[in-house]
Amino acid sequence: MVGKLSVVLLIGAVGMVLAAELYTDKYDNIDVDEILGNQRLYQKYFDCIQGKGKCTPDGAELKKNIPEALQTDCAKCSEKQKAGVEKVLRHLINEKPEDYKVLEEQFDPEGVYRKKYEHLKKKVEEGKTV
Repeated sequence: MVGKLSVVLLIGAVGMVLAAELYTDKYDNIDVDEILGNQRLYQKYFDCIQGKGKCTPDGAELKKNIPEALQTDCAKCSEKQKAGVEKVLRHLINEKPEDYKVLEEQFDPEGVYRKKYEHLKKKVEEGKTV
């Protein structure tokens, strides 16, 4: 009985640690399509991420998490967040290539992640799912 209880407690503890290691899901219900489709909203988020404008709470959270997400292949992202990242990257690469370059220079001045994620960018450019 004690052995079973230990296993249950261990599984529960591991689950709590794994859940704690994800980025907050507080902003997961933000409508990414609305932001990408509205130039005024898009520009506010873009300026926030660049440090050139005020950030909404979700924009500040995004800006804070970008460097770590790049380093870890979005290891702390939920599936919903990964889908949002793909949608935003697809939009930047296909619709806003100049903005993509600006962010690339900001977050990857040495080209480390550019090489790491080159295959994903190529898939997006070809219209394939990442």
